[in-house]
Amino acid sequence: MQKTVTIDVPRDCGECPIRHRAVCARCESDELTRLEEIKYYRSYEAGQTIVWSGDRMEFVGSVVKGVASLTQTMEDGRTQMVGLLLPSDFVGRPGRESAAYDVVATSDLVMCCFRKKPFEDMMIRTPHIAQRLLEMTLDELDAAREWMLVLGRKTAREKIASLLSIIARRDATLNLAGVDGPLEFDVPLTREAMADYLGLTLETVSRQVNALKRDGVIDLVGKRHVIVPDFDRLSEEAGDDSDGGMLS
Repeated sequence: MQKTVTIDVPRDCGECPIRHRAVCARCESDELTRLEEIKYYRSYEAGQTIVWSGDRMEFVGSVVKGVASLTQTMEDGRTQMVGLLLPSDFVGRPGRESAAYDVVATSDLVMCCFRKKPFEDMMIRTPHIAQRLLEMTLDELDAAREWMLVLGRKTAREKIASLLSIIARRDATLNLAGVDGPLEFDVPLTREAMADYLGLTLETVSRQVNALKRDGVIDLVGKRHVIVPDFDRLSEEAGDDSDGGMLS
């Protein structure tokens, strides 16, 4: 059952932690006021389904806190995680009536939602929103193409390092921080979810995470909190450069 968030959510858009990356990033104050009229918050517990594939979408919105997975279910019942939604990522597709994938909260999650039809109408009248959504869509396309390489050509160690570097970069960006010094962040996925997403076994994920720790590439506090002493080193392990692009 969906819940309405009543605490720990910034009601003022100016205080929103994803404001500089979200679909409303370029909106002027009058445009934000119009968005406020169609905005509401929802929270989901870890494991809760946000929307099922094929369901009619009554809203679109952005992840404010937490992480969700995009999952495709095949006819024989097998499922495959095909994407992750991190803070500031957009959920839903203007112009499409139904959801293309199951969207499931992998951690406790908060979403800033907009009623779908008013949002679609506002896109027509507000170029700032349409332009930002186009940028986000192209970024998502680039990320999907990069992830095809991760899954298809990289070793197990490189896959783990790639996932950690993606999470580290996003965390640094959301906190308006660089990647020059040591980085600390919480991995929002269990090792079982990491294995599913990367196409690896649970044993392989655990072995490679421990190997990265043993080699000093990362440090762990508990099972989820990761410290990266040198982001360039992590990027090298992933086969990337420090900006996230692929090494030539």
